[in-house]
Amino acid sequence: MKLLIDAGNTRLKWAWWDGAVLRGAFVLPNAGVDFSALWKNETDLDAVWIASVASASANAALAAALRGRFGVEPVFAATRAQACGVRIAYAAPVLLGVDRFLGLIAARAQTSAATVIASCGTALTLDALAADGTHLGGLIAAGPELAQNALRAGTARLASVAAGRITEIADNSADAIESGTWLSAAALVERFCGQAERRMGRAPGLILTGGGAAKLSALLDAPHRIETELVLRGLALLAESNE
Repeated sequence: MKLLIDAGNTRLKWAWWDGAVLRGAFVLPNAGVDFSALWKNETDLDAVWIASVASASANAALAAALRGRFGVEPVFAATRAQACGVRIAYAAPVLLGVDRFLGLIAARAQTSAATVIASCGTALTLDALAADGTHLGGLIAAGPELAQNALRAGTARLASVAAGRITEIADNSADAIESGTWLSAAALVERFCGQAERRMGRAPGLILTGGGAAKLSALLDAPHRIETELVLRGLALLAESNE
């Protein structure tokens, strides 16, 4: 049994992998997590694999807790130029976030068709994957909630504006901020899909993942599906590949 952990900027997710099926997937906010209090009832474990975009200090605390709890050295996954049928576009692969890398691996395992992955969390990341497993590249933008925080922090008159609702044309600042940030995200996803289609000569499938996937889904006209455990599935495949 392997413990798989996805340590994001704002959330910690984990699941158990028996070589065939993911069991779990549990989610907690990253801030203030007491790692020593987790996983108390699990003993049958032979490895821990971690996909982390968190800080070095958070990674160190997590690794120490896992060593103390299970007596194993956790493996931190890293982006490679090629793995599990995926070839990364970046000249320096390590600069591609490991969460994006693992999402590409999971998508490649699910389908041999061209695919776009949109991960909506603290950041909104977009990646295009050709049918032959070639990663064409992608984009990074602020996620809607981060964009809202930036507006409130950097604009005096918006600092105290409360949360709003999403509408196509807003008649108050709260709704204007909520709508502007989320509709911008949706527009960027659909524009990226159009550009990917022109590059690849065929319409790509669209996968949504991340904490904001469900909210983003309601704003998109393009056909798509939500894969909430995409990074964990990619991590499982990388761990099993033994490359």
